[in-house]
Amino acid sequence: MKIPIITLALILLLSSAESQWKIPPTAPLLTKWSKDVNPKNPLPEYPRPQLVRDEWMNLNGLWQYAEAAAGEEPPVGKELSARILVPYPIESALSGVMKHADRLWYRTTFKLPKGWKNRHVILHFGAVDWEASVRINGKLVGYHFGGYDAFSFDITDALRMDGEQEIVVGVFDPTDHGDQPRGKQVLIPRSIWYTPVTGIWQTVWLEPVAADHIASIVAAPDVDGKKLNLKVLAMGDAASQKVRVVVVEGGKATIETEGKPGDGIPVPLRSMKLWTPEKPFLYDLKIELLRDGKVVDAVKSYFGMRKIEIAPDSKGVQRILLNGEFVFQLGPLDQGFWPDGIYTAPTDKALRYDIEMTKKLGFNMARKHVKVEPERWYYWADKLGLLIWQDMPSANNKTNESKKQFELELQRLVETHWNHPSIVQWVVFNEGWGQYDTERLSAWVKQLDPSRLVNNASGWTDKNAGDLLDIHNYPAPRSPNPDPNRAIVLGEFGGLGLAVEGHTWKKENWGYKGMLNAEQLTHQYEKFLRKVYELKESPGLSAAVYTQTTDVEIECNGLMTYDRAMVKPVLSRVAAANKGDFSRVPPDPIVKPVVPTSEGDGRQWRYTLERPDDSWMKPEFDDSKWQEGAGGFGKEGTPEAVIRTEWTTNDIWLRSEIVLPSGTFKSLHFRIHHDDDAEIFINGVLAGSFGRYTAEYEEAPIAPAGMKALRPGKNVLAVHCRQKSGGQYIDVGIVDLLPAGPRREAPKR
Repeated sequence: MKIPIITLALILLLSSAESQWKIPPTAPLLTKWSKDVNPKNPLPEYPRPQLVRDEWMNLNGLWQYAEAAAGEEPPVGKELSARILVPYPIESALSGVMKHADRLWYRTTFKLPKGWKNRHVILHFGAVDWEASVRINGKLVGYHFGGYDAFSFDITDALRMDGEQEIVVGVFDPTDHGDQPRGKQVLIPRSIWYTPVTGIWQTVWLEPVAADHIASIVAAPDVDGKKLNLKVLAMGDAASQKVRVVVVEGGKATIETEGKPGDGIPVPLRSMKLWTPEKPFLYDLKIELLRDGKVVDAVKSYFGMRKIEIAPDSKGVQRILLNGEFVFQLGPLDQGFWPDGIYTAPTDKALRYDIEMTKKLGFNMARKHVKVEPERWYYWADKLGLLIWQDMPSANNKTNESKKQFELELQRLVETHWNHPSIVQWVVFNEGWGQYDTERLSAWVKQLDPSRLVNNASGWTDKNAGDLLDIHNYPAPRSPNPDPNRAIVLGEFGGLGLAVEGHTWKKENWGYKGMLNAEQLTHQYEKFLRKVYELKESPGLSAAVYTQTTDVEIECNGLMTYDRAMVKPVLSRVAAANKGDFSRVPPDPIVKPVVPTSEGDGRQWRYTLERPDDSWMKPEFDDSKWQEGAGGFGKEGTPEAVIRTEWTTNDIWLRSEIVLPSGTFKSLHFRIHHDDDAEIFINGVLAGSFGRYTAEYEEAPIAPAGMKALRPGKNVLAVHCRQKSGGQYIDVGIVDLLPAGPRREAPKR
């Protein structure tokens, strides 16, 4: 059988691309979409769904690259020996490289289609982290500073008449050695800080336009006025230009209106359909630019009609309203990291999958955490119906220059995303990271975009500004007290950790509160959500954010594993709890004290702050020279702690003789509040080991060996607690968990 020449050429081209690219065998973890990455045409989808033109050229694929040095001459006209798959960052497995570099050269060539001659050609970058210089055929066409926003250059004057055209891109990214917005990227990943991203990490593409063409649009829904307020910004001679706008519903044009570029164009809607997470209706939009009556450019877009605001309820509590009604917003903290692509999802299906799973888990919102996604992620949020809280990526902001850059990138974030109906909130700062001039910046963002809520600071450092009072609390949920002018929200809670063998980034892992298995994770999640719904009623919580959508590197707090292969808790039960349905949740057990903690009366302990010998936990050990004090032990200011004896050193060792009453017990557990790591011994046997910290007193299982060592009558309880950072506290007791009768359901969302 003969193979057509064009088919044979394509096979050879693909074979060549595949031979120059492969996922490194040392990649720590992959997703199921890794196998779908085509090195000849990765991420082939049109990258800008809100401003679509029919003609374009995707430049994703294998590019040449080389590591660079400061001050080095660009490699114009020179072949570079190494290959990288764009747009996956060099640190990612999908790039085919998987190593870090802070300076890079990228090089590729392309040919212009014949139909593009005598037209302007725009080169677009979805995002490059962090500094980029772009040369076309040796000519510098521009610089860009900013790791999260799209940018473009008109490269027409740098193009050759025919033949191959060369692109050389130089990049520099200092990561956490610099002062630029970087989110959670660090050069040495650890804990809640992750692998950095250098260089191109979103789609690179070309499109031809006329000299007169549409540059951007601003689509602001006016639900009360039943109209869309549209502004079209255009390049060219504005005096001779006109804009024609057509609204399309179900494939049929329903409204047509005209206006001038740069002016507000009211687009009335005869029968307005609102956008909600349950029914995310989107209107299609066709916009034409006319010059002297002739169409010179046309784009397709879309919009959704929705209104977000705060207003007092019947009790005077400020609530978040969607389209005039209180909708309790519940969602995960979504960090947007991938084990194979780091910042870049392997495919568009993968990008969509996270939003689909968020919806299936019963959430109606997600907080996009200190990262900005490609436009297609927000398109899927618009289309599938997910409310988005959008964080500004964090920076150190230590100098006036860096603060200026932070504000420039914050402005770009707002102005390039304000057409998405899914985005309902801008979060200016997270937990005090790089926080400054909070009141001014919150007011400025609100002035830039009055159609959305502004969160001045999510967690820790509220400055009485913006629309929301936002706290963080781990692991259990709690609520701020009502604020007279702002809605109260819980910006982070949870962090229930469960590492699933075969689906982890490394053997090392951690969570804010470790879970033994899927059943315990599911039940603890249900308990947390029942508390969330109680807080919704009193004191009046308007929203809550659970940490988190997926595991990220060694952080195993996700509802899904990092590779998205598994939902860790029982999905149906999580979805029911998220919607306020606790009908299948067993009631909480009755907690009966057996060996009291020091929450009420301070129980006496022997203690030492100096390391004892190795037999310190055994019953026969002589602790008579140790100090004596009443529990709990710690430092003032630790949440939910009852301090009776100050402890401020790194370690403390405690011993107490306890009496276990005779009789039978249903389910003996420790009742413990520890900050940080704690070990508990019963009669010299390790009965429990608890990492990190608790935010309040909690019940924790006694290990089987500890239960076996426990006997009626006198026992020795020995505890070691180690302080790492933040709060500091230790107190332990033993309780029996008894079956409880039915309890009243929390009100549904």
